[in-house]
Amino acid sequence: MNSPMRHGKRTSRFAMLGTALVLGGVSVTAVTASSASAKPVGSVTAKPTVVLVHGAWADGSSWAGVVSGLQRDGYTVDVPPNPLEGVASDSAYIADYLKTISGPIVLVGHSYGGFVISNAATGNTNVKALVYVDAFIPAQGDTLNGLNSKFPGSQITPDALNFAPEPGGVVDAYIKQADFRGILANDLPAGQAAELAATQRPLAASALEEPSGAPAWASIPSWDVIGTVDHALPPAAQEFMAQRAGSTVTTVHASHLSMVSHPRAVREVIEDAANATS
Repeated sequence: MNSPMRHGKRTSRFAMLGTALVLGGVSVTAVTASSASAKPVGSVTAKPTVVLVHGAWADGSSWAGVVSGLQRDGYTVDVPPNPLEGVASDSAYIADYLKTISGPIVLVGHSYGGFVISNAATGNTNVKALVYVDAFIPAQGDTLNGLNSKFPGSQITPDALNFAPEPGGVVDAYIKQADFRGILANDLPAGQAAELAATQRPLAASALEEPSGAPAWASIPSWDVIGTVDHALPPAAQEFMAQRAGSTVTTVHASHLSMVSHPRAVREVIEDAANATS
C-alpha cells in the first residue's frame, strides 16, 4: 500500500464527506452527574466552539454528519487535522490549535483522539467539557496497546495491520482493507466501509506504545459515547475508562464509528455537554 505524505495532512482542515445513517436505539447512564451552574431566567449564554478531533485510520470527514447537525443548531465547529504521529506531538499540535480559539470550548475526541484531547486540554481553562466517542480515556502512563489489551475482544491485532516504512525510520500502520469493515465499520454498508478503508490515514506505529501524560479529565467534566458492538476497542474497556474518569455515559448500538452511523446520538451528547457546562 502506498503511504501518503504524512505532513501533507496539515494543509487541509475540513474534509466534509460521508453519509449519515438512521439513528438506532440509544440509552443514557450517568456514571457521575455534572450539573450546570444556575443562570438567571431569560439570560443568554453564547454557545461554545466545538472542536472535533478524529482518531487513527480516519480523517476529519468522519465527523461530517455531526458537523452538519451542530451547525444547524448554531454551533461554531472546528475540525483540525490530527497528525497521527505520536501522543505527545499530536497533543501539542492540538493544544496549540486550541489556543487560537477565544471563549469556551467543548473538545471531542474519537478513538485515538481520546489520547490527544486528554493531553491537549490540560491547563487550558477555555476547555469546559471533554466528550469521548468510542474513545480511549487514558490515565497518566497508559498506552494504546496496554488499554486495548486490558479486556478481551479487540480485533486490532498485528495480523490485521499493514506496516509501511517511511524515510527517517517512521513506520506507518494501516488497517488491512479486507479487515476494515469487520473491525471498525461493522454497522455500515459494505460500499461505505470500503470507501473509508481506501481513504484511511495511517497512525505512526510508535504511537501504539507511547505513554499518556497527566489527563485533563481529572479537572474537566467528561462525557462518553460507547458503541456496544465495537470490534476495535472493547466496550468493557471503554466502560472501565469511563468509570475511572467519572464520565457521563451514553451507549449506542454501534460499531467503532458511531459518529458515522449514529451522528444524531453523538451530536446530542455533545450538546448535552455544552449545555451542562455553559
